[in-house]
Amino acid sequence: MAGAAAAAAVASGISARPAAPMRAPAGRRARLPVVRAAISVEKGEKAYTVQKSEEIFNAAKELMPGGVNSPVRAFKSVGGQPIVFDSVKGSRMWDVDGNEYIDYVGSWGPAIIGHADDKVNAALIETLKKGTSFGAPCVLENVLAEMVISAVPSIEMVRFVNSGTEACMGALRLVRAYTGREKIIKFEGCYHGHADSFLVKAGSGVATLGLPDSPGVPKGATYETLTAPYNDAEAVKKLFEDNKGEIAAVFLEPVVGNAGFIPPQPGFLNALRDLTKQNGSLLVFDEVMTGFRLAYGGAQEYFGITPDVTTMGKIIGGGLPVGAYGGRRDIMEIVAPAGPMYQAGTLSGNPLAMTAGIHTLKRLTEPGTYEYLDKITGDLVRGMLDAGAKTGHEMCGGHIRGMFGIFFTGGPVHNFGDAKKSDTEKFGRFYRGMLEEGVYLAPSQFEAGFTSLAHTSQDIEKTIEAAEKVLKRI
Repeated sequence: MAGAAAAAAVASGISARPAAPMRAPAGRRARLPVVRAAISVEKGEKAYTVQKSEEIFNAAKELMPGGVNSPVRAFKSVGGQPIVFDSVKGSRMWDVDGNEYIDYVGSWGPAIIGHADDKVNAALIETLKKGTSFGAPCVLENVLAEMVISAVPSIEMVRFVNSGTEACMGALRLVRAYTGREKIIKFEGCYHGHADSFLVKAGSGVATLGLPDSPGVPKGATYETLTAPYNDAEAVKKLFEDNKGEIAAVFLEPVVGNAGFIPPQPGFLNALRDLTKQNGSLLVFDEVMTGFRLAYGGAQEYFGITPDVTTMGKIIGGGLPVGAYGGRRDIMEIVAPAGPMYQAGTLSGNPLAMTAGIHTLKRLTEPGTYEYLDKITGDLVRGMLDAGAKTGHEMCGGHIRGMFGIFFTGGPVHNFGDAKKSDTEKFGRFYRGMLEEGVYLAPSQFEAGFTSLAHTSQDIEKTIEAAEKVLKRI
């Protein structure tokens, strides 16, 4: 599809301009210029069409609930036609209609070194020759486990699973087994997967679709789940006071990504660390998004706060299905077969996911990696906010390293209640306009965006130009 897009560009007389990216981190080879087929709706250029996507999606709706296998993909909150993709490479995606996009979703986070990385793919091909799954121990599990343990401050032992949801389910059972308590505290708008106990005032697709607490979840499953506004340490303190000796753990995204990008206020994470220690409870960081993205050691390294238990996913599988939970040795040793808390998985630790994770993490150790992500993401967010100011739109946003978000409200946004003040109808118009300009953002106001090492300064410049163009017309 990439070749077809390039051929279309040449055939229509559109020349490929040499890229002028900022200097990449030391040791990283310079990327070749990318030829982009024009997909703008402007006169004289290739018309933007999603006819094939529409045909495929209409057929999918007869085969799968809502036509998708994860709700946010259905574009319910932004309107318009969901895009059906054919291929990805680097910072780019191509749909079945031949349109090319600069991608800021990154498969919802895993693609931190870029899509379909050549070195990762080559390693996967070699591993594939030996088999896809053993259902038995393999040495690759040891290698990735050692890398995770050496990188993440809180993790002394780790258990690999197959998704972030599964990691959080395991962590939930773990903290209850370790403490002998059942109640947990989570934050409004934070999403920890679709396990019953977590679907209380949840973010991600639940927020995107405006759903109430999900039908099918028994009251008994959520009775022990307490909630507080994110960034409100006093509310957490009161919950501890009202439930003395009953709270097993506090779960949170250290930087919220499932209600849009919302960072912690100064002192908030420290307060949670103090409150959990004072009350004999555990602190759990859900680093499925932030792990290896904000820093090599995750948000806990970036903020200097060490939780008791950490959940991970996305990046540690390099684009393949994966999850993990880990923590202090004394806590993890109650997991079967070392201890009595049972959890298992047929494909857990499979060689393909381990291989992709190993080679992705190797790339992230290269000098300058996180400085590069911080620079390009900061340029992107500042550029988009400047475009909003020039065109008269109330917007706010921010970033940390390779994670960012923009809200259509004047802000500030410190919690999910603040995020819900956003003009979601305007975001929908902005989103659809950006698609026509060749930019693929998360199809929800309530989802964070992601950059990668494959993004260039030219990508950022094109995205800002597209944003200003769209903001002028909406």
